[in-house]
Amino acid sequence: MITVSRKSVFGVWTAVAISLGAFLLFLVEPLIAKRILPWFGGSAAVWSTCLVFYQTALLAGYLYARLVARHLSPRAQAVLHIAVLAGSLALLPIGPADHWKSAASNEPAWQILYMLTVTIGLPFMALSATSPLLQSWLARRGDKAPYWLFAVSNFFSLVALVAYPLAVEPTLNLSRQSVYWSALFVLFALVCAAVAWRGRTAPATTGTNTDNAAVPSHWYWFALAACGSMLLLSVTNHMTENVAAVPLLWVLPLAVYLLTFVLSFGLPGLYRRPLWLRLLAFALGVIGYSVYSIDTVEAIQVSVPIFLAGLFVCCMFCHAELRRLRPEASGLTSFYLMIAFGGAAGAIFVGLLAPQLFSGVYELPLTLCFTALLALLLIWQNGDWAIRLLWIGVAGCMAAVFAANVHAYRKNSLSLRRSFYGSLRVVQSPRAGPEQIRTLYHGTIQHGAEYLWPERRMKPITYYGPDSGIAILLRECFPSPKRVGIIGLGTGTLAAFGQAGDTFRFYEINSQVIEIAQSLFFFTRETPAHVEIVEGDARLSLERESVPPFDVLVLDAFSGDAIPVHLLTREAVALYLRRLKPDGVLAFHVSNNYLDLAPVVAQLAQEVGYRAVEVKNHADPDDLILPAEWVLVTRNTVVLDNTAIHLHSEPIAPRENLQPWTDDFNNLLQILKAPRLN
Repeated sequence: MITVSRKSVFGVWTAVAISLGAFLLFLVEPLIAKRILPWFGGSAAVWSTCLVFYQTALLAGYLYARLVARHLSPRAQAVLHIAVLAGSLALLPIGPADHWKSAASNEPAWQILYMLTVTIGLPFMALSATSPLLQSWLARRGDKAPYWLFAVSNFFSLVALVAYPLAVEPTLNLSRQSVYWSALFVLFALVCAAVAWRGRTAPATTGTNTDNAAVPSHWYWFALAACGSMLLLSVTNHMTENVAAVPLLWVLPLAVYLLTFVLSFGLPGLYRRPLWLRLLAFALGVIGYSVYSIDTVEAIQVSVPIFLAGLFVCCMFCHAELRRLRPEASGLTSFYLMIAFGGAAGAIFVGLLAPQLFSGVYELPLTLCFTALLALLLIWQNGDWAIRLLWIGVAGCMAAVFAANVHAYRKNSLSLRRSFYGSLRVVQSPRAGPEQIRTLYHGTIQHGAEYLWPERRMKPITYYGPDSGIAILLRECFPSPKRVGIIGLGTGTLAAFGQAGDTFRFYEINSQVIEIAQSLFFFTRETPAHVEIVEGDARLSLERESVPPFDVLVLDAFSGDAIPVHLLTREAVALYLRRLKPDGVLAFHVSNNYLDLAPVVAQLAQEVGYRAVEVKNHADPDDLILPAEWVLVTRNTVVLDNTAIHLHSEPIAPRENLQPWTDDFNNLLQILKAPRLN
């Protein structure tokens, strides 16, 4: 007969509670971020701000676990934690309600942090506290090495993170995701409460000081955790702003980050310090070389693996060193607290402070410098002079990369500024004359350019050449006077098509873009048309305002650093049609290297009985014309029968199993383009 001790049963249920809590913790992160993303203009910075909240709430959970485990009796711990779980249930179903939605400000980061604190703060803190608190209970019952549970919790966090884009997002809308998550949280609360109640009779830890680590170790824990967090956010920011406009890329760096925790604490034999120090030096060199020039962007299938592999090596070093410096089980709450403290500090620096401190996106090369210096500090005491000199050289190289990055951002720049909505840079070619141009960049993505020679500066270039869909539409299909609405300002190039009597009304969420377009470019100032500029999220502005209907409504917001999917939903199209004349045209600029947006537009058009025509033009480098893809949605036969539109139109290939996008459901994974090498 097999007998199972109470200690073993308690350990099993503890592992179940920790695993389920970790799974729910990292399932709610992309769920909430995706829900609030449209409320703040679809900016990639929404995810960075959410990560700041998650890291800070994790710190709050670990601090709670630390105080509870150190200062309360086992019975008091159980009662308090059951009360926290019960209070969390009152906030279900999870997620901010629609009444939190409001017009986004220029710097909405604090608004997001406040909203998340009020709506999901308590459940998130309860989930965050689960692993360190329950491990301390297990240690109190005699388990001398509960650190394996840290690897288990990170493994289930990784499972949740991978499951979201692959299984949850394609099959469930946001409302159902919230309901199912809430149901699982109720199950978690019951299991965790049972573990807490069963553990109330365990003996209290003797002594008042449960920490046996030296004071310097605490600061190493902090620095290593902060370094890993800074690497996570800075690599994520670089990928989402400079590599691909795909919010799906949010998940990949975080998955790599979690994987290194799993391997470091679950398979400690994998870390051979001399080997990983060499790999770290190589990884820093490769990433440093990749960010040395801000004007070079590799193909996505080259850039993404480079940055993810580099992140893996760097975080593996940080987290394996954390495990190497771990204390005995009696000091684990202090250990976890310092990890959370460092993670929160790193996230706050990159997510909140860096955009205020730096005019350019300097945090990635700065983080590489910090990583190299931290490695140098850790090896200094036990390393020989050869390894010390190597890491002095690595640190010097990273400092040179940082200096080169700063210089590259400032070279030929007339304006360099940042906000919640990204980094903007206006560059002027150095040689004066008829070919001199001024260009606006959002990250490394060109958002418009203009000749400076007076006779040429009202000539539309880049995505708006004479054979582009929007040029043909405005030039040949709608004589003056006409009303044109444009979502997305850029440099204001479309104003160049305006004639006397026309009204061109731009909608732009970023006030810095408005300032740049009006002060450094001439399109909106010299057009014969009447120009109006509305600041704020375009969809919210269109819902609120009462203006005459448009002949043409242009959606030119899909080629930048993030895809505002709330502008491409069934509800959005219904709003556009209410603001459009019966024979008007919706013109979608769908040029994008990574996402095939044309089938999404065509499907939405078909649902409302409109036709969708995709118009493409070829590049003309001599005239600074870029290839562009425009989808025109209309019932107007004059437009549909236009000879030039027929000449440049191509059939829109449908996407298999594509579901119509709504405010409650959209899936970018379905429309990813097959990557092509440049």
